[in-house]
Formats: sequence, structure tokens, C-alpha cells
Amino acid sequence: MTTAEHFADRPRFLPAGDSALVVEFADRVDPEVSARVLALARRIAGAAIAGVVETVPTFRSLMVHYDPLGISNQELRARLEPLLRDLAGQVPAGRHWHLPACYDPSLGVDLAEVAERTGLSAADVVKAHSEAPFRVYMVGFLPGFAYLGGLPALLELPRRENPRLKVDAGSIAIAMAMSVIYSIESPGGWNILARTPVPLWDLRRDPAALMSAGDRVSFAPISRAEYDELAGKARAGELRVTPQPHDA
Repeated sequence: MTTAEHFADRPRFLPAGDSALVVEFADRVDPEVSARVLALARRIAGAAIAGVVETVPTFRSLMVHYDPLGISNQELRARLEPLLRDLAGQVPAGRHWHLPACYDPSLGVDLAEVAERTGLSAADVVKAHSEAPFRVYMVGFLPGFAYLGGLPALLELPRRENPRLKVDAGSIAIAMAMSVIYSIESPGGWNILARTPVPLWDLRRDPAALMSAGDRVSFAPISRAEYDELAGKARAGELRVTPQPHDA
């Protein structure tokens, strides 16, 4: 049986140490697979299985952390098996975030290079990126760091050959077939197009992470002056962004 045939038949269980179990759905990244991952996470939350600590969705799998003193690996598999049935189409659309994004070259430091490498004008790069309907596939790598699927094919590029030692929080970048938003300052090798003043990770909020897997994201271009004004409000804890709930 090939890997594709196996996944078409049923997900597979993979051990992850002595306190986590991975349910792997596919060997690709796409919206249908993501929907099944999130559907299982919702079912597990609803089942309230004793011993399960938390679930962590990724692009194509769900990691289930559990207390081995409360439930064994085999017992957990047995509890998960019936939850895997008929997962397709079981997840409603997530929240829709409309984020201001400044594509000014002072913040979108790779915009000119991306335009050159794609054969587009800088304005066309901004238009293609800001009009794309993005979906959050997963949150990880850094606290609140969002991986967004839906990047237009004409913007697909490899990561930078020489990663930066410092990428500012709020930086919006692209690589391969995805876009990301840096939640905190960190090293990074993605191509930076813009920056949003909206904090993705803020300990003054509950929860601190702004986004969750399954959410949607749209970017609204703003000027550098507008960015500076909103960034000042964000630093003061006065910037509020309200998502649209569960839109299609």
C-alpha cells in the first residue's frame, strides 16, 4: 500500500515520546487536510477525554498531549478511533481578521527584491499579496507566530539565502507557497513584504495569541504615517482589532 493509499483509507497514529500521540492525515498541505485536523481537535475537546492535556494542530497532523498516568497510549488510540469518522466538512470557518499592513520599503525591506525576482512591479506585488484570501494553517515556531496558506503562485519564492539575525515583530513575509506574520522579534529567513502594527502576541490579552488555526486573514495596505500612529496605540495597549466571526 502506498502512502497516498494509506492516507486515503485512514489517518495513521505516530508515537511522539511517552506523553504525546500524533494523528497524521496526509503528506501534503491543503485546506481539506487542515479542516480534518481542526475537526478532530474540536471533537477531542468536546469528548473531554480523561488524561488528555492539550491538542496542537499542524499543517497535516494533530499532536495530542496526554498524561501517561491518566491514560495509556493504547487507550488513547482506542478513544480517538471513533472520533476519526466522517471528519470532512465538520469545521466552521474561523474568525476573519482584517489587519492593517504597511508595505512601505522602510518596513517591507524585501519588497523591491521580491518584485525583481518575480518580474512584477512593487505595486503589483503589494496588490497580489494584500488581495489574497489567507487562512491560518497553524500557529507555532514562536508564540503566536501565524503560518498563512493562500499565497498567489506568482509570489512563490524560496527563503532568503542568508537569513537575518533580527526580524521585527509584526513583519509580514513570504516563502514557498505561504505567508507568515512574525509575532515577536527573532531571526528569520523569509522575504519581508510589510509590517502590521497589530501585536500577534501580547501578554496583556487573554489569550495572548491573537490568531488560531482555521482563522482567515486579509491585509489592508496603510501608509507609513498610519502605521506609526497605530504602532503607538499598540505600544500603549490601546489598539483593538475585532474579527468577524465565522464568516464564509
